[in-house]
Amino acid sequence: MAVEPLIELRDVNKHYGHLHVLKDINLTVGRGEVVVVIGPSGSGKSTLCRTINRLETVESGTITLEGRPLPAEGKDLAALRADVGMVFQSFNLFAHKTVLANVSLAQIKVRHRRKDEADRRSLELLERVGLADQAPKFPAQLSGGQQQRVAIARALAMDPKALLFDEPTSALDPEMINEVLEVMRQLAAEGMTMVVVTHEMGFARSAAHRVVFMSDGRIVEDRPPQAFFTSPETDRAKDFLSKILKH
Repeated sequence: MAVEPLIELRDVNKHYGHLHVLKDINLTVGRGEVVVVIGPSGSGKSTLCRTINRLETVESGTITLEGRPLPAEGKDLAALRADVGMVFQSFNLFAHKTVLANVSLAQIKVRHRRKDEADRRSLELLERVGLADQAPKFPAQLSGGQQQRVAIARALAMDPKALLFDEPTSALDPEMINEVLEVMRQLAAEGMTMVVVTHEMGFARSAAHRVVFMSDGRIVEDRPPQAFFTSPETDRAKDFLSKILKH
C-alpha cells in the first residue's frame, strides 16, 4: 500500500565546522508512519531529527513537509513547529508555570485559541497521558516520566501533522521509561506520524513501521523492524546489534 509522503529529505548535508554530520540523507516518512532512527552515538540521529522542524539548518539538499519546503523564519517557522511537534530528551517545560499552563501556552500564542478552550483541550490531553490530576502542579513536583508525558501532551495540543522524538527516554530512570513508551505506542497505534530517535530497541521492534539505521552521518539501512533485527544487511548494523542486543 502506497503511503502519502508527509516529510521528505533529499540529498541533505549538514556540517558543524569541519565535521560532516549529515551526508547525502534521503528519507521519506509517509503519513501515519512510525520511523525509528537508531545508531551509535555521534552518527547524526539527533541532528537529522532536528533538521525536520528546522531547529538545525542544512547546507544543501531539500526538506519538505506535505510537498512544501520548510520555511526559513518568522511566523511561517512558528507554524511549522506547531505542525511538526518535538519532544526533547530534557522535557523543556517552563518551571514557573503549572502543568496545565505549560500545555496551554502555545495553543494560545501560536494557535490563537481562547484560554478556556486551550485549557479544556489541555485537560483532555493530560487525561490521555494519565496526568489529569497533576494539572495544578509545577514541573518540579513531578517525576521525570510524568514531566515527559506532559511534554508529549504539550506537543499534541498543537494538533501536529507529525511528532519528532529526540531520545525521549534517555534522561529517565529505568522504571519511568515504560510509562513514556506506552504513551508513544498508543500514539503510534492511533496513526500519528512519528520520527523517533531512541535506544529503546523493544519500542523499535514493536511500534516502528521502519527502522532507519545511521552510522557516520549516513543512512546505512532503512527497513521493516523484523527484517532489520533478524537479518541486518551491513556489517556496521550487525556489529551495532551484536553489542546492544543481549543474547
